[in-house]
Amino acid sequence: MKAFFETLKNIYKIEDLRKRILYTLGILLIYRLGSFIVIPGLDPTKLGELQNQTKDGIMGLLDMFSGGAFHNASIFALGIMPYISASIVVQLLGIAVPYFQRLQKEGESGRNKLNQITRVLTIGILLFQGPAYITNLYVQLPEGAFLLSKFWFTLTATITMIGGTMFIMWLGEKITDKGIGNGISLIIMIGIIARLPFAFAAEFASKVSDLGGGLVMLLLELIILFVIFMFSILLIQGTRKIPVQYAKRIVGNKQYGGVRQYIPLKVNAAGVMPIIFAQALMFIPMLFARFDATAGIAAAFGYTGFLYNFTFGLLIIIFTYFYTAIIINPNQMAEDMKKNGGFIPGVKPGKKTVEFLDSIMSKITLPGSIFLAIIAILPAFAIKLGVNNQFAQFFGGTSLLILVGVVMDTLQQIESHLLMRHYDGLTKSGRLKGRSTL
Repeated sequence: MKAFFETLKNIYKIEDLRKRILYTLGILLIYRLGSFIVIPGLDPTKLGELQNQTKDGIMGLLDMFSGGAFHNASIFALGIMPYISASIVVQLLGIAVPYFQRLQKEGESGRNKLNQITRVLTIGILLFQGPAYITNLYVQLPEGAFLLSKFWFTLTATITMIGGTMFIMWLGEKITDKGIGNGISLIIMIGIIARLPFAFAAEFASKVSDLGGGLVMLLLELIILFVIFMFSILLIQGTRKIPVQYAKRIVGNKQYGGVRQYIPLKVNAAGVMPIIFAQALMFIPMLFARFDATAGIAAAFGYTGFLYNFTFGLLIIIFTYFYTAIIINPNQMAEDMKKNGGFIPGVKPGKKTVEFLDSIMSKITLPGSIFLAIIAILPAFAIKLGVNNQFAQFFGGTSLLILVGVVMDTLQQIESHLLMRHYDGLTKSGRLKGRSTL
């Protein structure tokens, strides 16, 4: 406990770090306040049916991603997921379309162009999702909830929600530039955390009821949740170390190299990105289900159903390989080793080194992606075993992995600031492993 307060004291001493943390908290507070501002033209006292709709199922998951803005009919109701969807499309185009491949290789100017394309595509997605959300409002809410005519409400509400999502994107960029951590990831995380107290309260109420199993069952659930939490940390931190031998070099009177170092290849190099990407795609069937008169799509892609979870898990495995291929470049790693006079013992430099690194990444990514998929679908099993729908989201799944990944990445950045100024880190080893997220 003493070390903890000493760390807080050290963080306060570093003016730049202190300002960044306070700036981040201020931006997140603005986001949370915006989640309670109801779309102009709606009566906020008549949102009961919409709130009931988002208590469970995939609607509840969508509401969790928006931090409750969805069931509040807020100006931030569409959340950040349209931007995530646009990012998926742009990154996929980077594999198939030569123009996007060139932009990826043009450095800062290319990234700026890709960001502009992503923003424009986000607006295109919002132009579809905005009216779909409004249609859902007309289905769920009584006629007296609307204070404007249908045409004017649809027009103004669509423009308002588009502006809300673009404003969230701007807030995330500001956190990334002037705050601490990845802005978009933190916005998603804070929305998830905001739902946790309500989810736990609902689970507590269900367990203390006559048929809930009592506090003993609740305690057992919390123990299981802790075990899953620790396993998630191990999955995120797990590495495979590749030895690299550096030849001796003498420059002036100093000797360099002649030592063995290690390249830590992460078992889950993609972090939580596969989960976020896959979840964004799984929201698509839900949108079509709202217009399916036979309810066939809704039945086939039920949140606890086999088809939904099998597709979700498969997408996670595919995106894990896809995103790992973007992050890890064996050709660049082999070239850097060669320039610095390094080689992997028993492997020839050049093409053989590239093939060796690629083979190792493929082998360790497979079990990592499978375990990631298993954790992602655990909430469906928790619901089947009687856990409240809202609380079950934290038994693995998207919510838990995002929480673990984003928190560790943010703490790693804070630790970097501490170590750079010769303070002790957040752990005794001073080497907290983080995770790049969004």
